[in-house]
Amino acid sequence: MALLSDLINLDLSDSTPKIIAEYIWIGGSGMDLRSKARTLSGPVDDPKKLPKWNYDGSSTGQAPGEDSEVILYPQAIFKDPFRRGNNILVMCDAYTPAGEPIPTNKRCAAAKIFSNPEVEKEVPWYGIEQEYTLLKKDVNWPLGWPQGGFPGPQGPYYCGIGADKAFGRDIVDSHYKACLYAGINISGINGEVMPGQWEFQVGPSVGISAGDELWVARYILERITEIAGVVVSFDPKPIPGDWNGAGAHTNYSTKSMRDEGGYEVIKKAIEKMGLKHKEHIAAYGEGNERRLTGRHETADINTFLWGVANRGASIRVGRDTEKEGKGYFEDRRPASNMDPYVVTSMIAETTILWNKS
Repeated sequence: MALLSDLINLDLSDSTPKIIAEYIWIGGSGMDLRSKARTLSGPVDDPKKLPKWNYDGSSTGQAPGEDSEVILYPQAIFKDPFRRGNNILVMCDAYTPAGEPIPTNKRCAAAKIFSNPEVEKEVPWYGIEQEYTLLKKDVNWPLGWPQGGFPGPQGPYYCGIGADKAFGRDIVDSHYKACLYAGINISGINGEVMPGQWEFQVGPSVGISAGDELWVARYILERITEIAGVVVSFDPKPIPGDWNGAGAHTNYSTKSMRDEGGYEVIKKAIEKMGLKHKEHIAAYGEGNERRLTGRHETADINTFLWGVANRGASIRVGRDTEKEGKGYFEDRRPASNMDPYVVTSMIAETTILWNKS
């Protein structure tokens, strides 16, 4: 008798050319990821060659029951680290049967910004630092924390090692390798300041691909924590009090910023970002006011300031960028639950397309 693990790990290529495609989309809350699988006749490497599909939008908070059909448009393909072989993960966005993007489809508007010739010419690069917290499933309390109590104060946990400092490394490392397998441009991981909190970085990625890659990296993380019986939280301040929150610092550069003389371009772009501070904050994630307090390596939510190597600023410029006169800047305001399609396209729109005059 075959074991369940044997069946899960069956190599389909031994018996059929067919593959499994897992279609992924964003649900009605804007943060809940959904997915379902279908069989295809053979390997596919171009999303344009994939069939559209549909789902019941009334069950995801995205359509009324009397007109519930929502259409999935495949947009990006990744290798499936769970089924492996030629099987794939497919990042989709969602439309009405008439072809209109539904309100929670933020990718469509972002793609229009990134396809603007002025934006394309600047080849915008993004590096997103996704922080998250691992929680015990039944008690909603961080992994490694005493039941109903608190660990020792922050200090030894950031990039820490040891059973009393690093909680959930097996999940984190599994996620790292699974993302590399999938073809996501994941560039690193580290333990964060609050125990039970971790970070992974995606990038540098160009334009719309930054959003696709981060969403699929989140999907893979949720699938791994599902297997491990642990809950992943993207709440920007999961534990009140003297504990660090969770953000999604977004590093950004354009071709003009990376070229000689780019530091002046960076300063002009930051000036524009400051003038649109309120608009950006409004789009940078729910509950961010609990995180952006002016403490725990943040600037106050109502204040815009930037500085070189200042982790208490809204926007930080690195020492290397200042020294070399070109490079990138880091927007430290986005919350961990931000929508990367919204944040990346908004930064491009403000810095490249918006004329402050």
